[in-house]
Amino acid sequence: MDPAYGWHGDMLDLDAYLARIGYHDDRVATYEVLQALHYGHVTSIPFENLDALLGVPVRLDLESVQHKLVASRRGGYCYEHVVLFAAALERLGFSVTGLHGRVSRGSTTLRPTTHALLAVRASDDERVWLCDVGFGSGPLEPIELADGHEVSQEGWTFRLESHPAALGTAQWKLYQLGQDDWDDRLTFTLTPHYMTDYAVGNHFVSTHPKSPFAARIYAQSFSAEEHHVLEGTVLSTYTPHGSCSHTTIEPEELRSLLEKCFAIDIDADDAAALTAIGQRQQTAPWQPQSSGSTAAEGLQIGSGGSG
Repeated sequence: MDPAYGWHGDMLDLDAYLARIGYHDDRVATYEVLQALHYGHVTSIPFENLDALLGVPVRLDLESVQHKLVASRRGGYCYEHVVLFAAALERLGFSVTGLHGRVSRGSTTLRPTTHALLAVRASDDERVWLCDVGFGSGPLEPIELADGHEVSQEGWTFRLESHPAALGTAQWKLYQLGQDDWDDRLTFTLTPHYMTDYAVGNHFVSTHPKSPFAARIYAQSFSAEEHHVLEGTVLSTYTPHGSCSHTTIEPEELRSLLEKCFAIDIDADDAAALTAIGQRQQTAPWQPQSSGSTAAEGLQIGSGGSG
């Protein structure tokens, strides 16, 4: 395979990755293994944008991604998660197709494609599975790519729908059940996307002046029991039963909070920089430069990530 179309699974330190996500079972390309890998990845590696916020280049080559998310036990946003997960799946023999989605969250405007996810086939199953390991709020396991398919995963509920679109290309929508109703989470097509496409989206979300990823602190951790979201200096906690709580923290507490709630350990210099950013955000909350612009709206984050 032309390297431009693959995921460089041969370059992955598979032992280190599997240890990172707590997986110690068979290394075969079956659905049962895919399910366990997805669960382990989502619940072990957090969503976070700290590098983009601190002005550190966000690199998508596999060596950089596995050094950050595996060896350094950091988190990342969707592009980093997908690069790592796709490499592991490819190495194990799964059929992997990159997809690109638009985070909708009920928006009435057209948002850009800034979310990476995967369509995966196992060796023992002809079905196609949607794997979304980099959104920050699940799902815990793959979802069968079938119109109208609804699944509850330990209380977190999701639904997929397919809708006609231009030129006969189906547009898929992923919904997540919220406190009161279904949340229109994202839209995507099955058009294949590759590392070169993700590089463009990654550059946009990590450097564009209207991107919140370059201006505001975001971190998320997700499990069967809780979903923690840090946005600026506000920590929110959601449960699959619909309860939620919101706590404003002091900027000086960011370092300890990142370690406690998200298992993210940062050094003293980065902690000092985040404290200063948190102090500014408490006195002058970040707002998009141009209210209502497509670029700004396309990157807004609620309780789920968009990059």
